Amino acid sequence: MTDTQSDTSTAKPVSTWRKVLAGILDFFTIFFVAGYVIGYATGNLTAEGFELEGGPAFVFFAAVIAYFVVFSKYLGGTLWQRILKTR
Repeated sequence: MTDTQSDTSTAKPVSTWRKVLAGILDFFTIFFVAGYVIGYATGNLTAEGFELEGGPAFVFFAAVIAYFVVFSKYLGGTLWQRILKTR
């Protein structure tokens, strides 16, 4: 038996609610952090938060996608996946 086979046989399944919770918390985290940072950098902060239109909105969507792709593929899981141990 190879090492990869022994790792998969001893791995415990992760509950679905933890995966869903990690996804929701990841989305809110990147939404508010990226939105505020991009809003601050482009001067689109308002009294209620931030308002992104046009180019800054495109950069925001790219940052959200990049967060999930880079963290999941290259860094062993997103922030909340690692905290909740779903990866």
